[in-house]
Amino acid sequence: MSTLQQQTQLLLLCSLLLIRAPAPSMSSLLSTETDDFIDWWQHAVFYQIYPRSFKDSNGDGIGDLQGIISKLPYLAETGITATWLSPIFQSPMVDFGYDISDYRSIQSEYGSMSDFEQLVHTATTLGIKIVLDFVPNHSSDQHEWFKKSVAKEPGYEDFYIWSDGKLDEDGKRQPPNNWQSVFYGSAWEWNEEREQYYLHQFTKEQPDLNFRNAAVVQAMDDVMLYWLQKGVAGFRIDAVNHLFESETLADEPLSGKSTDPLSYDYTRHIYTKDLPEVLDMVQHWRQLLDDYTAKHPAGGARIMMTEAYAGLRELADYYEDANGVRGSHLPFNFNFISNVNGESDARDFVYNVEKWLVYMPRGHAANWVMGNHDNPRVATRFGADSVDAMNMLLMTLPGVAVTYNGEELGMEDNKEISWEETVDPPARNAGELDFQKVSRDPARTPFQWSSARNAGFSDAARTWLPVNPNYVQLNLKSQQLAKKSHYKVYKLLIELRKLPVLRRGRFSIEPLSRAVFAIKRSLKDYNTLVTIINVSDKEQIVNLTDFINRPQQLIVAVAGVDSTYEPGDYSNRNGSQQLLLPPNAGIILWEQDAIMSAQRRQLVKQLIKSFNVVLVALLIYNLWRHKWTKVNFN
Repeated sequence: MSTLQQQTQLLLLCSLLLIRAPAPSMSSLLSTETDDFIDWWQHAVFYQIYPRSFKDSNGDGIGDLQGIISKLPYLAETGITATWLSPIFQSPMVDFGYDISDYRSIQSEYGSMSDFEQLVHTATTLGIKIVLDFVPNHSSDQHEWFKKSVAKEPGYEDFYIWSDGKLDEDGKRQPPNNWQSVFYGSAWEWNEEREQYYLHQFTKEQPDLNFRNAAVVQAMDDVMLYWLQKGVAGFRIDAVNHLFESETLADEPLSGKSTDPLSYDYTRHIYTKDLPEVLDMVQHWRQLLDDYTAKHPAGGARIMMTEAYAGLRELADYYEDANGVRGSHLPFNFNFISNVNGESDARDFVYNVEKWLVYMPRGHAANWVMGNHDNPRVATRFGADSVDAMNMLLMTLPGVAVTYNGEELGMEDNKEISWEETVDPPARNAGELDFQKVSRDPARTPFQWSSARNAGFSDAARTWLPVNPNYVQLNLKSQQLAKKSHYKVYKLLIELRKLPVLRRGRFSIEPLSRAVFAIKRSLKDYNTLVTIINVSDKEQIVNLTDFINRPQQLIVAVAGVDSTYEPGDYSNRNGSQQLLLPPNAGIILWEQDAIMSAQRRQLVKQLIKSFNVVLVALLIYNLWRHKWTKVNFN
């Protein structure tokens, strides 16, 4: 062997020794690359704030805008980048903000316009988008529009839905048809001044606007533009599928679900919900938002989320109709609220995930709503020990996750609210015997910040709704200090969502048994993630052999508060290929083989680069040593 060859080998060996393969640590696994094609909203966690119950800043027992501002750093620290606020507009508060008397003013209990502007500015500084709850179907009966319509002022005569009604066999005046209010009773109310009935699909203080009137459409467009100019990132459209009613005012057919003619379940709502014109209006608003975004691109896409408890076909059309016309960015998916509960098995969960993805048109973002202000909390619906598992499910599905404030702590419904303390309109309408069956108040109680008085929500002697007595043990501060907590699991899940594999990786879900289902997220050159959830009340032994190639090479990424596993543990730490899951528990695992393959690929790239540098250096050295004569490598 020549001297030159010996020198070459020696230099190459030295270069190899300088290259060390990185050890698989949790910090390297939690790489947070986010440079991809996804728009800001397509993979966001939208955090719903119910302002009245979030944080009181002035001691009146009611949450307000300054209270929200004071807690924006908490949202930023948690990892929240978008929040939507339940209504903050001027309102008599019959339905706690969903009866708006002025769409361009802030409810005085919540603060002022300058407070709102400060809120948007502070949120923007912290990287948080603000989305407003928009209520176009109806206004308050205290709105100037309604007062003018009652008086038949020119231009306002048909701003609302009016009818003369009809006379029965005894000559008594009756509503024009059998339509019911969502909140019980007839959907029609007689107005003495105008001497006509007006339609209200919710409370009688919430008259329905007439969207067949172009002036109403223009008025609502102007309202949206007003708030867009204030810096909001979009709107959540309330009760959107109620916007239009049949002009014939025909009776709706009986449903057979109830014998009570005043119950909303008494009829099938074929003339008051999901009419074709609703889709036209949604598409009209989408165009308004897209046009505004095009003119003001610096703020990013302005989006629309729509609330409609409707069929999958209708909701899929909200995304995009058969002609490719786009509507709602995010038609809310309530499958986890309406279709599964604590009695559901693994097959039910898998079915409700897959059917949404089947109906959703390609090229759109899925969304998953785990809770909201209108339904019992996650810990109440599924059980307190299911909180971590449900959040794992929510956060590892593709697309957008929607969290209702307090679900990150596992807050529970306050079922001890008495009749005297109850304020929810449908509960009051149901009466003292039945109010607890329909009341939404238990899920709307104040946020539990600490174990201090009123859970740290307010210094008032009395809060607008009583705080859940369990706040002494169940509160944010305690969970921040605890070694393990629902909040810490939730925060880690949001950090995990920054990974490319969860942002744009392939997705599959399977029931492994009636009790357990598994989710797999995979992306070339990135670590595969597996989420396993036990929805039964019994401990389950899980064999992943048929779901993943090398189940013995899985590392724990996230484990629940009751798990014996810790992040970084091998799932087969006892030498078994089987995983033991506690009742109602979940766990998220990394596929180690994918991790090591990615590392090996990086190592090879480093080796090739180093080898090329060494060869070039040797060539230059050899040329110099031989005084630029012909080099002989033989």
